[in-house]
Amino acid sequence: MFILGYLAAIVMGLVLGVIGGGGSILTVPILVYLMGIDATVATGYSLLIVGTTAAFGAIRYFKDGLVDVKASIIFAIPSIIAVYLTRAYLMPAIPNEIISTPFTVSKNMAIMVLFALLMLSSAVLMLRKAYAKTEEPTPSADVATEKKQASFVFIVLEGAVVGVVTGILGAGGGFLIIPALVLFMNMPMKTAVGSSLFIIALKSLLGFTGDLQAGIELEVPLLPLMLLATCLGMAISTKIAGKLDGTALQKIFAVFTLVIACFIITKELI
Repeated sequence: MFILGYLAAIVMGLVLGVIGGGGSILTVPILVYLMGIDATVATGYSLLIVGTTAAFGAIRYFKDGLVDVKASIIFAIPSIIAVYLTRAYLMPAIPNEIISTPFTVSKNMAIMVLFALLMLSSAVLMLRKAYAKTEEPTPSADVATEKKQASFVFIVLEGAVVGVVTGILGAGGGFLIIPALVLFMNMPMKTAVGSSLFIIALKSLLGFTGDLQAGIELEVPLLPLMLLATCLGMAISTKIAGKLDGTALQKIFAVFTLVIACFIITKELI
């Protein structure tokens, strides 16, 4: 199972590099179902693994001019604050057994089911965007300015929300960040991928300091080997990412998210 887990980690790095998200969607299930790690601990490990891998991939996108640094920073600041506070204070305060009667809901089960529900919502949004065929007229200067201001507010709020989600689920949040950048800021898909990796790296690695503060134990050699495997997958992604167009990336991202979400729900509830 461990060998299969490391192979799956290579795939995770590949997915993260190609579509800018989905990495943590794979990382948490890999750690929980293949490596036998407790779900709560796995969400912390995921921040370190995905954050490091995303940083590795973001460098390439930055060199290609596919990272919107300004938009990324606007998104990242509230997200970093939220994820740190969530990991350092909120997560340790949640009891291991949330509901005991008439049925039992554990902290680990709640994390995985919430994880899956958020993925389903994100996949629906991205599929609607990918298959939309209507063309909107070019807005006037005043309308464009108002839309930009509204988008700024949405991005800040979305950043904070994604930070909390990242803190609870250990998810890098690419499945929420990319729709926000594409839908609210009209960012091209490939630029959204690069910006998403940059944002994920910032908030995941800084947010992981909250786990260190809370006293998380780091497993060796599991974590170094997982990091090596995911970075290998990210390196492979550099060879194929440029061959896919933006619409294809959106569809792949959405379908992939749907499949993993259905697997998690089936595993946890049936």
